[in-house]
Amino acid sequence: MTTVPAAVAIGTLLPLLLLPGVASADDKLNDNTQNPPPSGPSGRVEGDKLTSTAGGAIVFDRSKNGSGGSVGAVTSTTPWTPPACWYAPKYTPEQLQKTMEPVWESGSTGGQWDSEQRNRYVNGDPYKDFNKDKTGKGYFWDSYVDKSYPTGWDKCTEAPFWVDEGEPPPADIENAVTPEILAQLAYAEIRVPGTEVTLAPEGTTKVNLPTWAWLDGAEFKPVSVTASVPVLNIQATTTAVPVSLKIEPGTADATTYPASGVCELNGDQIGEPYARGKSDETPPCGVRYLRSSGDGSYQLQATITWKIHWTGTGVNEEQELPAGEFGADQDVIVQEIQAVNR
Repeated sequence: MTTVPAAVAIGTLLPLLLLPGVASADDKLNDNTQNPPPSGPSGRVEGDKLTSTAGGAIVFDRSKNGSGGSVGAVTSTTPWTPPACWYAPKYTPEQLQKTMEPVWESGSTGGQWDSEQRNRYVNGDPYKDFNKDKTGKGYFWDSYVDKSYPTGWDKCTEAPFWVDEGEPPPADIENAVTPEILAQLAYAEIRVPGTEVTLAPEGTTKVNLPTWAWLDGAEFKPVSVTASVPVLNIQATTTAVPVSLKIEPGTADATTYPASGVCELNGDQIGEPYARGKSDETPPCGVRYLRSSGDGSYQLQATITWKIHWTGTGVNEEQELPAGEFGADQDVIVQEIQAVNR
């Protein structure tokens, strides 16, 4: 579990809100308070909106996401994670003034720092009087942070900078919000159904008896999340599509069907339901255990791979993101077939 510095948790202290990388995506800058991390599968409240007075925060539309009690976030199949911090509009000139001046007056940040900041935002190096002459024509951008504080959350260290309305941020600013970054952040909001497969025989099977496995196609449909920044009129939709099921029997003493253990999506279904009269057939998706589980059970792991892509403002063709996985274990009891002696 990531440990968040104590200073970050005290969102009511103005000096800390001004430290680069500290302001959370959930900061409410009109009263300088920070919401505590809400509960839920990902530490986020379903349907929440990341808000700021300047209107530059991200709004997530999760109405087409997975639902139900067993949903969860996908894990990238490659060493990749969405951005831990990014830049977007945060302050109007007046809001920045109301945020900065109490810090300077408190003297808690040191005379040299206060003097440098006054030069930057008041004395014209490069902004004069907080750019009030441009009120309504742009915003000061600042950093937002994923409130779970993953590795890299403190890397957005640029001081608040001005961007005229309709103009792009400076080219040297990394992680300035774009449709692509929105898509990556929406990736973290994707929730997919749980992956408990249906087995036949169910729960308890026999040594050397093919066990059929399948998933209800109705539960495994594409899901998507749209992220937008209304004040910039940009958005991106990230979509996850189920493509395969990987079965790991929980023991080396087993054979999977197919041999790879990977059952591909066929139409809207993975695997094939068992039906009476198929006991002598080889299942298209399943497992055959070669040894009894004794007094216990094997932990069969079923993992769905989801192909993930995005489209967004100015991007009509699907752009790939790393595939994601979500799986779960389930108990399988394997018994010896009892012979009857006559």
